[in-house]
Amino acid sequence: MSDPVADKSGFLRMYMSNHPDTLVAYAKWYGKVNEPISSAEMTEIDSKSMTLGCTMKTGEKKVVRITLNPPLSGYDDVKPRLLEMKAIAQENLGMIKTPTISSFQWPGEVLGSGLLVGTIAYFALSPSNSSFSPFALAQIGYNKIGRTPFTYALYFVYVTHVLESMYTFTLCRKHKTGFFVGSAYVLATLVFGFPIWSDFRKRVQAARIDSVMKVE
Repeated sequence: MSDPVADKSGFLRMYMSNHPDTLVAYAKWYGKVNEPISSAEMTEIDSKSMTLGCTMKTGEKKVVRITLNPPLSGYDDVKPRLLEMKAIAQENLGMIKTPTISSFQWPGEVLGSGLLVGTIAYFALSPSNSSFSPFALAQIGYNKIGRTPFTYALYFVYVTHVLESMYTFTLCRKHKTGFFVGSAYVLATLVFGFPIWSDFRKRVQAARIDSVMKVE
């Protein structure tokens, strides 16, 4: 099966030849080239990697292979990924500012996550041998498999969400959300987990691409 990105690599190489500064940023950040680079060109690209031919200011030639992780899903994924990679490289090289997130938003996927967490908490925390009707379903579950599996499941969710909240905290610091917006993101991650920080990253990606597009 042919690679959809490699099949159009000729056009991509020609397009990127008009963006030499971007290729130099790729080589410096992703290729870990520390020596001064005079010029760079894209010689190959497929869904898993790109190869750059770099000319050092000393005249030395260097081939730099950059792994695309995760691999490109198809040709339509090339432009947004290359723009995001450009923004990340330039941010870390001090060429542009890191995008800031100054508002909190609820992702659509949070409802499903909330239902799952709520269900696990219901079964793990309902009182045993209660005759109160709201806990009747929990009693059935306890009679079938016991309370222990639900308790372990709640512990797992709790530990996972704590770790995810710590990751969200690092994102908030990096992208300067401010105390109140950052607190909202960290607390929301503590309760709902993955959908919160995943949506945060999507917002950062969109901001990066928008920033790069304005420059271009």
